[in-house]
Amino acid sequence: MLSNPVVISIIVLLALSLLRINVVIALVIAALTAGLCGDLGLTKTIETFTGGLGGGAEVAMNYAMLGAFAIAISKSGITDLLAYKIITKINKTPTSNNLAWFKYAIFAILALFAISSQNLLPVHIAFIPIVIPPLLSIFNRLKIDRRAVACVLTFGLTATYMLLPVGFGKIFIESILVKNINQAGAALGLQTDVTQVSLAMLLPVIGMILGLLIAVFITYRKPREYSETLDAPTTKEIEAHIANIQPKHISASLIAIVATFATQLVTSSTIIGGLVGLVIFAVFGIFKLKESNDIFQQGLRLMAMIGFVMIAASGFANVINATSGVTELVENLSNGAIQSKGLAAFLMLIVGLLITMGIGSSFSTVPIITSIYVPLCLSFGFSPLATVSIVGVAAALGDAGSPASDSTLGPTSGLNMDGKHDHIWDSVVPTFIHYNIPLIIFGWIAAMYL
Repeated sequence: MLSNPVVISIIVLLALSLLRINVVIALVIAALTAGLCGDLGLTKTIETFTGGLGGGAEVAMNYAMLGAFAIAISKSGITDLLAYKIITKINKTPTSNNLAWFKYAIFAILALFAISSQNLLPVHIAFIPIVIPPLLSIFNRLKIDRRAVACVLTFGLTATYMLLPVGFGKIFIESILVKNINQAGAALGLQTDVTQVSLAMLLPVIGMILGLLIAVFITYRKPREYSETLDAPTTKEIEAHIANIQPKHISASLIAIVATFATQLVTSSTIIGGLVGLVIFAVFGIFKLKESNDIFQQGLRLMAMIGFVMIAASGFANVINATSGVTELVENLSNGAIQSKGLAAFLMLIVGLLITMGIGSSFSTVPIITSIYVPLCLSFGFSPLATVSIVGVAAALGDAGSPASDSTLGPTSGLNMDGKHDHIWDSVVPTFIHYNIPLIIFGWIAAMYL
C-alpha cells in the first residue's frame, strides 16, 4: 500500500501542508508526485493536471460570485447592524457566566446556520463570508478560540448530509449511496433504501457529535487572545455608523438574500443566484452600476483562495484517476490476503480516507469504491446495515480533514478575514482530529456490531 501513487501523493500533500506550504503549491507538487510514481511521465502528468483544471473552473466562478454578493451585503449595512446588536448585548451582560452562555449560544446559532446550508437551504458555504467576518471582533471580545468555530461550522457542513435525506443529504444518500450500492449489490441479493442508509449512518454521526462536544467544551474551551492590527470600533462609533443605514437598505438586503437563495434552488446555479442578488442591490441603490467592477474585484479577493484551491484540486484528482492508483488501492483489499473481519473493516475505512482526501469530494468517492466494497463486505459476512455503514463512512472520511475540501476552506475564508486564522493548523488539523478519528472509530463499531 505504501508504494501506491495515491498514498504517496497524499502523504506529500499533507506533509507540505503541515509545513505551511501554500495549499495550491502543495497540490501541484503532490500531483506531480502521483504522476511520476504512477508511471505517467512528466509530460503526461502535466498534460493530465492542466486538462483537469477546467473541472474546478465552475466552482471557482461560483465562489467569486458569492464573494461579490457578500461584499454587496456588507455595503448595505445589515451585517454591521447584526454586529452592533450583539456588541450592545455583550456590554449589557458583562458577567463571566453570562458571557459563557452567550458564547455557546453563538456556537449553537452557527451550527444551525451550517446545518441549514446543507439540508434546509442548500447553499453550502455561501453563508460563511456573509455571516462570519462581521462577527470576528465579537469573537475577539469574547476571546473565542476560532478553532472551535471552525469545528462547529465543519460539523454542520458534513455531518447532516450523511444522515438526513434532505437537500444535499438527499443527493448523497438517495442519488449516490443508495443508487450505487443497489447497482453493486443487485447480483448479490443486497438492496437498501434511504431509511436503512440513515440508520446505518446514525452511529458514525454520533461519533462526530462527540467530537464536536469535545472540541467546544474541552479542547478549545480556554480563552484565546488574538492580536488586532486595527482597533475595534467602539460602541459609539458603531452607533454613528448604524444611524446612516436607511430602512430601504435593510429591506434590499432581505429581498436580495431571499431572491438569491430561491433562484439558486430553482436554477441549481450559484452564479445566477448571486447575479440576481447583485442586480437587486444595484436597483435599490446599495451600489452604483459603475461600482460593479470594484464590487466584483473585492469579492474575487475575498474568495480567491478557495477558487484557486478547488481548481488545483480538480487537476490533482484528474492525475490521481489517471494513475489507476485508486483502483489498485481498492482492489488490493480483495486479494484474499486479509482474513480478519475487523482488520478488513478498518482497512476499508482507511482506504476510503485516502481516496476522499485525494479526490476532495465524498460525493465522487462512492462510485469508485462501491463496486469493490459491496461484494467484499458480503464475502466477509458483514450485514447489509454494516455494509452500508462501511461504504458511507469510507466515502465521507477525509471530507472534513482535507486541505482541499470546501468543508474546511469555507470556514477558513470567513475566519481568516483579518489574517489570524491558519487554514491547515486552525481548520484542517482540528477538524481531522475531532471528526475523522471518531468517524473511523464509530464507523468500525457500526461495521462490527450492526
